[in-house]
Amino acid sequence: MVHLVPDCLVPSSSIPSPDWLSWSTCTDDVSAGSSAEYPDRVSVMEGRLQLQENEITLLKSSLADALRRLRLHDQLIPLLKQQLIQLEMYKYVSMVQSCHTCFFICHWLTGQSIKMFIRGRPITMYVPSNIQNYDDLRMEPPVEKLELDWVYGYRGRDCRANLYLLASGEAVYFIACVVVLYHINNRTQRHYSKHTDCVRCLTIHPDKVRVASGQTAGVDKDGKPLQPYVHIWDSSTLITLQQIGLGTFERGVGSVAFSFADSGAFLCVIDDSNEHMLSVWDCAKGTKHAEVKSTNEAVFTVEFNPNDSTNIITCGKSHVYFWTLSAGSLTKKQGIFGKYKKPKFIQCFVFSLTGDVLTGDSEGNILTWGKSPGDVKTLGKGAKETFQIMRQTRAHDGSVFTLCMLQGGALLSGGGKDRKIIRWSADLAPERECEVKDTCFGAVRCIADVDGEELLVGTTRNAILRGTFSDGFVAIVQGHVDEMWGLATHPSQDVFLTCGHDRLVCVWNTEEHKLDWCTTLEEYGLCADFCPNGAVVSVGLSTGRWLVLDLQTKDIVSDYTDGNEQLSVMRYSTDGSFLAVGSHDNFIYIYNVTESGRRYSRYGKCNGHSSFITHLDWSKDGKYIMSNSGDYEILYWDIAGGCKLLRNRYESKDREWASYTCVLGFHVMGVWLEGSDGTDINALCRSHNERMVAVADDFCKVHLFQYPCPKPKAPNHSYEGHGSHVTNVRFTHCDSHVLSMGGKDTCILQWRVKRGGTGDSGGDRLHSSSSTSTSSPEP
Repeated sequence: MVHLVPDCLVPSSSIPSPDWLSWSTCTDDVSAGSSAEYPDRVSVMEGRLQLQENEITLLKSSLADALRRLRLHDQLIPLLKQQLIQLEMYKYVSMVQSCHTCFFICHWLTGQSIKMFIRGRPITMYVPSNIQNYDDLRMEPPVEKLELDWVYGYRGRDCRANLYLLASGEAVYFIACVVVLYHINNRTQRHYSKHTDCVRCLTIHPDKVRVASGQTAGVDKDGKPLQPYVHIWDSSTLITLQQIGLGTFERGVGSVAFSFADSGAFLCVIDDSNEHMLSVWDCAKGTKHAEVKSTNEAVFTVEFNPNDSTNIITCGKSHVYFWTLSAGSLTKKQGIFGKYKKPKFIQCFVFSLTGDVLTGDSEGNILTWGKSPGDVKTLGKGAKETFQIMRQTRAHDGSVFTLCMLQGGALLSGGGKDRKIIRWSADLAPERECEVKDTCFGAVRCIADVDGEELLVGTTRNAILRGTFSDGFVAIVQGHVDEMWGLATHPSQDVFLTCGHDRLVCVWNTEEHKLDWCTTLEEYGLCADFCPNGAVVSVGLSTGRWLVLDLQTKDIVSDYTDGNEQLSVMRYSTDGSFLAVGSHDNFIYIYNVTESGRRYSRYGKCNGHSSFITHLDWSKDGKYIMSNSGDYEILYWDIAGGCKLLRNRYESKDREWASYTCVLGFHVMGVWLEGSDGTDINALCRSHNERMVAVADDFCKVHLFQYPCPKPKAPNHSYEGHGSHVTNVRFTHCDSHVLSMGGKDTCILQWRVKRGGTGDSGGDRLHSSSSTSTSSPEP
């Protein structure tokens, strides 16, 4: 065996090893025997040596390349670490998105930009130059706070017996989560605001001071049901006296009634469960006295007999039940229709002075009920007394929605289809009648007697009318009757505009708290904006059509159509020379505006969004637009340069914006809450003094943040009052008020902005509860 050692590893002066010597000796012996084989052996050995030298050269080259790669790796370690962290972040976002159908938000600060992730989609926002150290920013709630100033609207569309007159001269009614006490002559409002969800029913104690109001169950932001209850409260002090039935009622409270014969010692409640549980409660103690399943059919109203608190009546779909309360239990007898046609609905009832029960039904009749001795011949021995119809009186075309008993025994009835109010004598002879002639008010839903002559009338189109048979009726409270989205405030006056799915466009006065004018469109409106000169207002509709209305004459001065999908945002530039129209077809249409907002010509179209436009704002110089879309994009546009998309968004980081209504952007990043859905913030608005941001969310709340609020979990003041998602919010022209608009609750709330140091009114749920979250960025 021959061992060859590379030259580089063996010194030239080294002594041959014993193996080498033995090999040499051997070769000498062989050469003596066969000298011819020697040259071949040498040739083979030289060949092997050359191969090994080649392998050594290759190893040297590989070693040098490895060393070079190691040096490069050392240089790339910081960058590789950063890439690895970002990769893990994306993996985590994807994991959260795949495991939960929820909104995941985190912030990643790299140099001069921040990434905010919504549904796994990164949104890059650049830090303005005037912020030297993002980490050192400290978020505080604004020094300003909000106080409920006025409530526009009334819930008459789907509620009964919810309008009363108090001893104080105030009308009491409700909408959304607020019970309103409106002094008609003084034109002032007070508000009972302890309810956590929509109020559904209302009744007045015999002393005409105490009030009981019941609410629906509702759900929290996680979709979990909340418990409904009834509040008994003092209308003079707005102090809650009792909370009835928390944890007892299901779905909501449908009807409530005080007893009369015992000065209001008991309260009767019917809930909205499948069995419509009927319960009687001790008002002083707040304890349940009796409970029983009522019926699986709809129940509309409940009342105690005014002369006997052991007798209770309920009515609803195809039934009238007469209940007897005895020894903590309730038993019922069903009213017998006998030879009379059973109506589909018994809508309402009252007690006459003679003790009879009068019901109004869906056939337009007033039925008089009385006790009848047991019919032994028909029902056999032991037959008990029954409640039967003694008389039928034709009253209205369509349903009899309401009955109101007057002090002298006369009766008022309100009709649905015919919209008539009829006064009947004690023996049900018609005496007088009048008609609610304006069809925009709808049908008569309930009637409250003011003084025997003057009446308050609640209607099915959410209006409250005041008047007499002689003089007719005028509206003192009006509101929308369907979901609202469009809201705009006048640039220089105490005026704002609303529009919604009811096709109404309404202009309101914030100082006088009244509706200035209203008009009905062919399609429903979704967005609006006033021209900076204040003379006209543009309204975007559901079909891609948009109108320009004269504020004084209500005339349509311009009519245009862009695409065939709904419009979501209208916004004028600061000088009024341009109008931007954002559509659900993913485009922003730009118009030149001339003749003081009365003439428009197409200037261009912004094409680049991959989803529908949700919000947009103009820059202060009127040359650029910032826009948001349904897939959480923030894009910037050079309008003056031909409606071009600005590819380098970094260049817009220091641009000043005339308004800030975009829900996505560096300056408002802190309004987004961790764990909320990407659509949870419907609207926001920066104040004109650029100190506050008002936010409308999907959880029935209005929030007030400081501006700017670029850090997550920014502290804020939170306000309740709406009973459904808040669709829009705006500051008035002088920042004195904030206006918020509910969706399904059809309610407009006007909030007064209270400057720092003015304090809060105590004990009102509508006042803020400041967030205690920290302002440090998420990891």
